[in-house]
Amino acid sequence: MPGTIEETAPHLSADDQMVLAAQADRSQFAALYTKYHDQLARFIYQRMGSREEALDMTQQVFLQAMIALDRYEPRGFPFSSWLYRIALNEINTRYRKTKNQRTINIDDAGMVGMMDELQEPYSEEREEMLLAAMQHLEEDDVQVLEMRFFEKRPFKEIAEIRDSNESAVKMKVYRLLDKLKGIMDRK
Repeated sequence: MPGTIEETAPHLSADDQMVLAAQADRSQFAALYTKYHDQLARFIYQRMGSREEALDMTQQVFLQAMIALDRYEPRGFPFSSWLYRIALNEINTRYRKTKNQRTINIDDAGMVGMMDELQEPYSEEREEMLLAAMQHLEEDDVQVLEMRFFEKRPFKEIAEIRDSNESAVKMKVYRLLDKLKGIMDRK
């Protein structure tokens, strides 16, 4: 007779062991909720602009995650990546339905990082040009840049969130930077 999850799946991360426990007994999902609620709410809020909307959507994401929990399979990435993927799908669906303008919360460090990658000297004028150039990108493209430069996510995690591979994400980021540079140079 098998023992505890830790005994039957010692190669799994602590997160994946928590997921297995929750798959076996949904009351164990509370531990995942507690662990990830605040960071997921921040992730959503950065894209929503409204605290109330972000909290409502966070609850919706956790509900969807709990319903779909049996379909989750450990693949060597944090469970949070799966939650972020659900959240991005929800955010995209909301914006498609409402046709609202999307919020981009930026910080100076992220802008400096993008300017460095673009090999641009930092100035307020160039920052404004960069922000204006970003308006020409598709929603999906902006999300990739946000995750990389403003949330400081590694390419590998972005790939997992986007259900892609790392090299494709790297290529996308650098192509987007080239596109931004081209737009900025035309102005």
